[in-house]
Amino acid sequence: MTSTTFLLIIGAAVIALAVSLFQYFYKIKYKTSKNKIYTFFRFCTVFGLLLMLINPTYKQVTYYTEKPSLAIAIDNSASIEYLGYTTNVTQELARFRESGPLNDAFDIQYFSFGSNITSLDTLSFSEKQTNISNVFKSFKSLYKGEVAPVVLISDGNQTYGEAFQYTTQNFEQQVYPVIVGDTILYDDIRVGQINVNRYAYINNTFPVEIFSNYNGTNEVQSRLEIRSGSQIMHQETVIFTPENASQVNTVYLPASSVGVQRFTASLTPIQSERNTKNNIKNFAVEVIDQKTNVLIVSDILHPDIGMLKKSIESNRLRTVTFAKPSEVIGTLNDYQLVILYQPTGAFQAVYREMALIGKNSITITGPKTNWNLLNQIQDVVSHEVTGQEENVQGSTNINFSTFLIDDIGFSDFPPLLTNFGEITLHSEADVALYQKIGAITTQNPLLATTDQNGRRGVYIFGEGLWKWRAQSFIDTRSFDVFDSFMDHLVQYAASNKRKRRLNVDYESFYYGNGSIKLYAQYFDKNYVFDNRASLKIRVTGKENGVIYEAPFLLQRNTYEIDVSNLEPDEYSFVVTVEDQGLSRAGTFTIIPFEVEKQFLNPSVTSLQQVATNTLGTVYTIRNTEQLINNLLTDERYRPIQKSSENIVPLIDWKWLLGLLIALLTIEWFMRKYNGLT
Repeated sequence: MTSTTFLLIIGAAVIALAVSLFQYFYKIKYKTSKNKIYTFFRFCTVFGLLLMLINPTYKQVTYYTEKPSLAIAIDNSASIEYLGYTTNVTQELARFRESGPLNDAFDIQYFSFGSNITSLDTLSFSEKQTNISNVFKSFKSLYKGEVAPVVLISDGNQTYGEAFQYTTQNFEQQVYPVIVGDTILYDDIRVGQINVNRYAYINNTFPVEIFSNYNGTNEVQSRLEIRSGSQIMHQETVIFTPENASQVNTVYLPASSVGVQRFTASLTPIQSERNTKNNIKNFAVEVIDQKTNVLIVSDILHPDIGMLKKSIESNRLRTVTFAKPSEVIGTLNDYQLVILYQPTGAFQAVYREMALIGKNSITITGPKTNWNLLNQIQDVVSHEVTGQEENVQGSTNINFSTFLIDDIGFSDFPPLLTNFGEITLHSEADVALYQKIGAITTQNPLLATTDQNGRRGVYIFGEGLWKWRAQSFIDTRSFDVFDSFMDHLVQYAASNKRKRRLNVDYESFYYGNGSIKLYAQYFDKNYVFDNRASLKIRVTGKENGVIYEAPFLLQRNTYEIDVSNLEPDEYSFVVTVEDQGLSRAGTFTIIPFEVEKQFLNPSVTSLQQVATNTLGTVYTIRNTEQLINNLLTDERYRPIQKSSENIVPLIDWKWLLGLLIALLTIEWFMRKYNGLT
């Protein structure tokens, strides 16, 4: 309390006393013994009102006890069920939940994990993939600055993601791995990773790289076979020893027919082998009959050109050729797509031939583009010629509906260099990105698509795309995201299919351990994306006879359905639009891929490394009672008494207002009872 507030309170007391004395002792006709009581009540009332006007504050200190957090993360993957430990894990979860001392000492939160980590609801042990590194990445931010030991109940077998034993090197919390599974090692051979291209070309051979591994102490022999249906495509003998426990075999297989070809790689079991499921692994290849040939025409040298070749050829179905404008006349029909990079005056003959044969194209413009020529020689787009340049970024148009395009962070990418001036699109066009200058999004397109009587075009109004690809790699540690974006542009521009009101986007085959999603787009009669339609799919299994029907869900400017629940088989499907009479049919194959059943033992070494990195201790599933006791006795996890200091104003005292009302009421009743007005 400040000295000013203290003086104001004294002044309020003096004023309250003066008011009460004046009313009951100064020039009053009849003085009784009750006047002193009236004076007291009036003094308290006036003083309380003045105090509320002054509104002094005071410090209020409260004390509370904060328990440390305890995170219990449980492996919900199919490998737990395959190892036969579902009952053990469920029982240990109940032990943690029913331990009164543990719940009194810790604020416990339960999680389950497979490919992702979620708050625990129920355990199904059905996750098809395991990424344990996600657990520690999530906990690192969730429990930052807290005391929060982690109990990790898992077999330690991770199927994808960063090696989790290394992600814990800078992890702040202590981790207590609980090993699920039999720690006794048995002789075992298994087919590990298989490297094969997704696509092959008809009448060619394609390489398959097969990694196989052995755990054991003896020299053993097995036979590696690759089958397509009942036909043996390849077989050879492989020998394993403790010193040579891994083998890499490269096999070349023929691509004999167009479509999806399914294969099985297997190792014949050795004597006394307990797990034979990991001796077999399936893979598939889609055989196609041609590539997409892309021609890049440019009269200048620029980093964008090399980037375009790298990005486009990341899809093995595409090849890129470079040429100058003077070299391509008469050859344009040899290519499915032509990319015109910053057209100059030398492109005049190229434009005439492209118009004559109706060739699709991607046009990338920039400061070196001759817009005086382009404005005269084509009628799709025109640009105001100012002779000035500016840097622009991209702003996604959520209403873009020509094809599915994800926002990969365009607004955060480095700016592109473009010509200053207004851009006008004359033909039917759909803008995917608008130009953004600083925080202002303009109406000038940065990326647009056109479809003029079946002739498709893509326009990018800026140079410096190589910076976008580099930034995407920095953000995601992979070129895949940006290359997929470019692949969508090339796929659209290279296609000669006429625009249809219902389009379905799907892969020819999927592996059973991943997400299986199909996408659809529906347009009204004016070819505007319709987000009010009702799309349904009917999927029929060829061998298992399964019939699955479900509606699509609207996701921004596309319809999406997840059919990951389907078992491996070959499926046909029909997508229909309710009340419109439109439908699209297709087929896809789900390849069996039970990666969670590839493990016979828990990864004890990795779990021990996690405990060492975090100053924790490893336990087995059978001695969690000891873990609970150690957590309760560990001095690092004691509750902490903390204090909270708040500045409370007097006006927050609701009871003070009630007291003033009570004093006034009592004084009024006493005055009336004694005949005073």
